[in-house]
Amino acid sequence: MAEISAAARDRTPMAGTRSPARRRMRDLRAMPGFSAVAWACIVALYLPIVVLVVFSFNDNRSVVRWTEFSWRWYEAAFANEAIRGAAWTSLKIAAVATLGATVAATMAALATTRGPRFRGRALALGIVNQPLVIPEIVTAIATLSLFSLIKRLTGVNGIGYLMLAHTAFCIPFAFMPVRARLEDMTLTLEQAAADLYATPWRTFRLVTLPLLAPGILAGAMLAFVVSLDDVIITLMIAGPGETTLPIYILGAIRRGITPEINAVSTILVGVSVLLVLLLFWVQRQMRK
Repeated sequence: MAEISAAARDRTPMAGTRSPARRRMRDLRAMPGFSAVAWACIVALYLPIVVLVVFSFNDNRSVVRWTEFSWRWYEAAFANEAIRGAAWTSLKIAAVATLGATVAATMAALATTRGPRFRGRALALGIVNQPLVIPEIVTAIATLSLFSLIKRLTGVNGIGYLMLAHTAFCIPFAFMPVRARLEDMTLTLEQAAADLYATPWRTFRLVTLPLLAPGILAGAMLAFVVSLDDVIITLMIAGPGETTLPIYILGAIRRGITPEINAVSTILVGVSVLLVLLLFWVQRQMRK
């Protein structure tokens, strides 16, 4: 009887374990129609981009009738002084926003993961991530109201307001990779440095910062892409002479889509794809 009971116990699944059949039932990829829905979503997302890229090389001015392959619209885009000016403005704003947002996000991540626990920590995390929850149009209107009041009181104008708005909006995007990297890092090396009488600043500079570098780089790239592609906040805050590339494209589309706009959009897509691929590579390095 003991042998029979042992055999039955061996055949009975242990509590807390799932059988392969049950695991398969919970696997979304095994659900009927999952592949079809996934492919439909991929086609809906990327087919328009493929069409845009293809017709950016069309020699014909029409964006719906193909004639022959040509680089003429890329040459026209690079020769267009307004496009070059808008691109330079976008790069300046994105560079400043990336630097400011990455520094602020790194400091916030260090304070919430390496610093002593404090009352209101959860509230602080919620405030940092709040721009991800609030609709962007609400953030843009609130920022416009604040900056309008500041301009009225001080009489100071300029592109600095737009840079500041982009910086504030990009902080949570830079914060997520940095904090994720800090949470994955062990404290062993930092504690060892402290045991060897290293000062907190020396420990941060020689131990924490090199280990944190992939997360900082990932956050900076994400912030740069978000700032470079932003439309709503820029449309609300930008003043005269502060036209960015997305705003220029939006204004040009109102006059009709041309292959020149397709060429500029393709360049933006290419830059975004390269940065995203680099971001994935950095994240893979982080997991090693």
